[in-house]
Amino acid sequence: QVQLVESGGGLVQAGGSLRLSCAASGSTRSFSAMGWYRQAPGKQRDLVATTTSGGSTNYADSVKGRFTISRDNAKNTVFLQMNSLKPEDTAVYYCRLTIGLVNYWGQGTQVTVSS
Repeated sequence: QVQLVESGGGLVQAGGSLRLSCAASGSTRSFSAMGWYRQAPGKQRDLVATTTSGGSTNYADSVKGRFTISRDNAKNTVFLQMNSLKPEDTAVYYCRLTIGLVNYWGQGTQVTVSS
């Protein structure tokens, strides 16, 4: 079984920064991708950034140049460095781990950006 635990969310003023962490445990060795998604109230859950086991990355257009996804393989942890935050970045951020055809989700962490 796979468990994902996110941390690092909080309240920040516009222009500020936050760093999210997602620690994975369990049978994660054969993962194909890890990533971050976010869901604002009343909206669907959208991709923010992903990284594959091969190291390639993908970002939503809205966060390119501001957010950076990275991974610590030794600690089975993926990070999301978020800079120049905007009020529209306010959402619950979820970590996702993909193994084969199965997606595992964390419980989510709230990010609130005040104007």
